[in-house]
Amino acid sequence: MFINGTTAEDHVFGQVEDGIGTITLNRPERRNALSDPMIEGLIGLLTTMQDSDEVDAIVITGAGKAFCSGGDVQEFNAKGGEGAGADEIDAEATAEQQRVQRETVARIYRSPKPVIAALPGAAAGAGLGLALAADFRIGSERAVIATAFGAVGLSGDFGVAWLLNSIVGPVKARELMMLNPRVDAQTALELGLLNEVVSEDEFADRTRELARRLADGPSLALRYMKDNLVRAVHQTLEENMDDEVPLHKTTGLTDDHIGAVRAFVEKRTPVFGRRRLEQEGR
Repeated sequence: MFINGTTAEDHVFGQVEDGIGTITLNRPERRNALSDPMIEGLIGLLTTMQDSDEVDAIVITGAGKAFCSGGDVQEFNAKGGEGAGADEIDAEATAEQQRVQRETVARIYRSPKPVIAALPGAAAGAGLGLALAADFRIGSERAVIATAFGAVGLSGDFGVAWLLNSIVGPVKARELMMLNPRVDAQTALELGLLNEVVSEDEFADRTRELARRLADGPSLALRYMKDNLVRAVHQTLEENMDDEVPLHKTTGLTDDHIGAVRAFVEKRTPVFGRRRLEQEGR
């Protein structure tokens, strides 16, 4: 099954195969810098894949040797900077960017299906926000992370400050935002910015292997695990425990749970979701 990103420029495209939806940012000649067609295509693909019964896990990656270099600095320069040469903030432009950020970064962060950001190379600026919003980040040995905002005199957007603060803590987040170091793959792994680093030769296969494991997992349980984790950021322990119980009880009614308990007792590997239904002929 192929899903086109619905952009004339083909700045993004999507594909669904065997329960795994892959979204590829496709401006390799510009290190996959964001464009308006790319952003709208990404929003459309995320919406479609998150709503589709054919998709159990989502991978976001970049064509060529980069993940996403963030905003297109050449375009910024051509139009007179982020503010397009104006003396005052454009209220409509502000509202539009707020919409875009909610429909990309927040949609990835709160996705009911697990999302993997696969970084063949650099993730910077707004592109870093897209990557940090994912549940898992796997990088090739060439992967590089940079906040990049300070280098062009901007304070930052696409949730990078909030996500960094959540992942690496306030001290390191300040260093990464304000000093803008170029973080190589191994350092990113040590900081928790990447879950795994693999060789370029293994990158595609390992990404697929991780996506396969998630797609074959207990989908409702994984969704509710993520719900618990997302709420935990702003809840007290007691609030989170109270909210997790109904979700836990709900998963206890599913065929995935009942089948897994039976498999445990019978000392065999459980089969979940799509694979279980295929085995049962449903």
